[in-house]
Amino acid sequence: MSRPIHALKHEHRVIEQGLRALDGVCLRLASGHQVPPEALSQVVDFIRAFAVRYHHGKEEAHLFPILERRNVVRAGGPLDVLTYQHETECGLADQLSLAAQKYSEGDLEARGRFVTAAGRYIELMVGHMEREDQILFRLAEEVLDETDKAELTRAFEHAATEFGAGSLEKYERLAAELERAWAA
Repeated sequence: MSRPIHALKHEHRVIEQGLRALDGVCLRLASGHQVPPEALSQVVDFIRAFAVRYHHGKEEAHLFPILERRNVVRAGGPLDVLTYQHETECGLADQLSLAAQKYSEGDLEARGRFVTAAGRYIELMVGHMEREDQILFRLAEEVLDETDKAELTRAFEHAATEFGAGSLEKYERLAAELERAWAA
């Protein structure tokens, strides 16, 4: 497996840690337990920064255009579907953020809105990452040549730099800590 595709798969495993933490938080919320507002904020920050901005950003800005150059169909094809899912996930992340904020302000209905949005987000992300792992990344390995892979490697390194020095490691640690603290 090439370096850039391996990096994307690794990020999926990190995101899965965050999803397990989110699920555990929601189980506690749904059963009436108090969860510190900071826990919701940390999970939402992880989702918005790492999954949406960093991971999906790399796919849309770098992987998808190279695949299009290699004749992978966007319009009506897999790249359109994945882009639509990214947009849906981003909208759900916004809902989670708003619900977490309202929860921290004492809004009694925010708990339910958070749990509902989280359930939809988890379900969508699990299927989405499975499709990418099983279909998109295999396809990429087949159609990308070494020049494409080197271009992706450079682009991903630049994306990591733009994300901020130490940010990648910070969010990997955060995902692991959240999973240990909250996963059911």
